[in-house]
Amino acid sequence: MKKLVISLRCFVCLALAISAGCKKEDAAEPEVLLKLGHSLDITHPVHKAMVYMAKKVAEKSSGRMKVEVFPNEQLGTEKECIEALQLGYLAVTKTSTAVMEGFVPRMRIFGIPYLFRDSEHYWDVLKGPIGKELLLAGQSKGLRGLCFYDAGSRSFYAKKEIKSPEDLKGLKIRVMKSVMSMKMVDTMGGSPTPIAWGELYTSLDQGVVDAAENNPPSFRTSRHYEVCKYYTLDEHTRLPDILIISVQVWDNLKPEFQQILQEAVDESVEYQRKIWAEAEESDMKIVQEAGVQVSYPDKKPFQASVRSIWEEFEGTEIGELIKQIQEVK
Repeated sequence: MKKLVISLRCFVCLALAISAGCKKEDAAEPEVLLKLGHSLDITHPVHKAMVYMAKKVAEKSSGRMKVEVFPNEQLGTEKECIEALQLGYLAVTKTSTAVMEGFVPRMRIFGIPYLFRDSEHYWDVLKGPIGKELLLAGQSKGLRGLCFYDAGSRSFYAKKEIKSPEDLKGLKIRVMKSVMSMKMVDTMGGSPTPIAWGELYTSLDQGVVDAAENNPPSFRTSRHYEVCKYYTLDEHTRLPDILIISVQVWDNLKPEFQQILQEAVDESVEYQRKIWAEAEESDMKIVQEAGVQVSYPDKKPFQASVRSIWEEFEGTEIGELIKQIQEVK
């Protein structure tokens, strides 16, 4: 952690000064330089979308604005990058909405299992008034959402087949450091175990945990399929990724550059949805060819096992948000 803080502090002055619009003497340098750190592998479709966004920023600004993308936790874990945004040490990061729960409580809504009817309902919510409000829900914490990226639906993978919630009992299941993720697994009967994404392969291989849950592209790019040969598509949650910018950095951008960045981000969302769908299909084939047994269980027992989570939020702010989402046609 000390090395991370030092490395971030090394460019804090550069990040803040350039983001404020201070032009450098060297004409070859961009007027605005934004550093973006995230945890994904470079083959992941979300990483490719951010690279696409960076390319669009450069094109739209004629090279006056540049986004540098640092994958694979080069600048820290998801939580560390979010904290760096709050301090102004880092300009932009991509994180799961599950990790954002610790900073923006309303993000817990995405952890409600079986909240969305299907992909169409999911995107109608994200691109509508509810999604726009959630993107800005963290501004008081120094975090401004730029967009949601598709992260598909999350399902369990393990070293043994999971056919029903009964099969989760006694299993140590890796979850993100998210109250809602832990609550869901616990309610289903498993033993939730928070572990950082970068440590998960070793943890699965060494038996620290027995199972995990994620979408097909992440299952494939992480190579977790080398250890877990059973993938149960129960599709319990749809947790979008969220691209966020430091409010300090955003407020120091000229309106022109704010517009350029947002336009490039919006275009990258449509690009990412396309390549995500292609990646899901391709990655499912790859893991099956590698010997993974994919199953499609009856979802009703899984849905019934977590109904108490819905009931727990009745009469609360999250409960009201659940109702609003269910009413979206």
